[in-house]
Formats: sequence, C-alpha cells, structure tokens
Amino acid sequence: MTAEVISIVHEDKYAPTFEAWPKTPRLNKTIHISEKVDGTNGAIIITPDGRVAAQSRNRLITPGKATDNYGFASWVHQNAGVLRDVLGVGRHFGEWAGKGIQRGYDLEERTFFLFNPRWTEEVKEVDRLEVIPQLGVYGRFDSCFIEDTLQHLLDTGSHVDGGKTAPEGVIVFHSASKQVYKVLAEHDDIPKSVAEAMRPDLRLVG
Repeated sequence: MTAEVISIVHEDKYAPTFEAWPKTPRLNKTIHISEKVDGTNGAIIITPDGRVAAQSRNRLITPGKATDNYGFASWVHQNAGVLRDVLGVGRHFGEWAGKGIQRGYDLEERTFFLFNPRWTEEVKEVDRLEVIPQLGVYGRFDSCFIEDTLQHLLDTGSHVDGGKTAPEGVIVFHSASKQVYKVLAEHDDIPKSVAEAMRPDLRLVG
C-alpha cells in the first residue's frame, strides 16, 4: 500500500498539465509618457492591519544610519499616519530624489515621486510626496511620439525642478501590455553597467 501511495504522488507531481498561450496585446494602443526621475528606487508598504514600512530596490529598510537609504525610511516613519490614510493598503513604488542622490536636482528637500499618476491630487496632502512628472498620453504607440517628447524634455529641462537640471530620460507605460519601458537621454543603447563606468558620478544607488 505504501509503495502504491508513493507511486501515485510521483505521478501527480510530474503529470503533464495544460497551460494556454497568453493573450497577445496589441502594440498600437495608448501609451503614457512620464519623466524618468533620477534618484533611488523605493516603495511605501502599507499592510492590511495598518502597519507602514519602507523598502529600497533590494531590501526592507528602517530608520538609522546603517539601515536606511538616504533618509527614505525615516521620512516614511515620520509620515506613517498620513501615508496610511492617503495611499491605503498596497506597495506604492516610486523614486526618492534630491540632494546627494544621483542628479540631485534643485530641490529644497528630498522628495518621493510615486510612479502611479492616480495619486496626483492625493499627494498634495503629504509633505515631500509627489507624482513623477506626466509628459503626455497618446492614443496609439508610435516611436515618433516618444522621440518628440524626449526632445522637448531635453530642450526645456527636468520638470522635477522647473528645468534647472538636465533630465535623465522618459518612461513609457504601454496600456495594453501593462509594461513599463525606459528611454534614456544618454547611452540608451549600451548596458547600464557600461554607462555607470563611463559616468561614475551617476552610479545607481539603493
């Protein structure tokens, strides 16, 4: 009986299963273009039971010289109550930017820029919380729209600080595929590690 049970378990474990090919999104659908903010990646975590935490690109972070990431966790901790009330349960990703981080920008204080534009109005209730600058929405995918938007951004300067800093590039959200793509103003055709070696002052952090 034992051998028979073991045999059945193994048969179930390795038995072929059906998996359908996923639906293929149409390329010529709406795209949203925003500015790529040059800071350090992070997220505000709000759990169903009301706890508020912070993470960097690679790990959970907490306030403290050795455990924080450019003061992001400290800011989240200090504003936990209002962040919980405004954003609600979820993992809210964005870019922590300002003095001493990458481009730095001409900002009085470091600021967290949420990636999701749905929070455009709500962020006004929280100090040093913004949404990444929105540059345009186009009814279909066209690389010309992206190139023109990037060129206009280069001509006018970063929207983060009113044009005082050269922008890093743009982010393209494709509505049908729900995918995000980036187009850099410089070195867009080479790997990030190579670009960082060429510009060590702009090395990715966090």
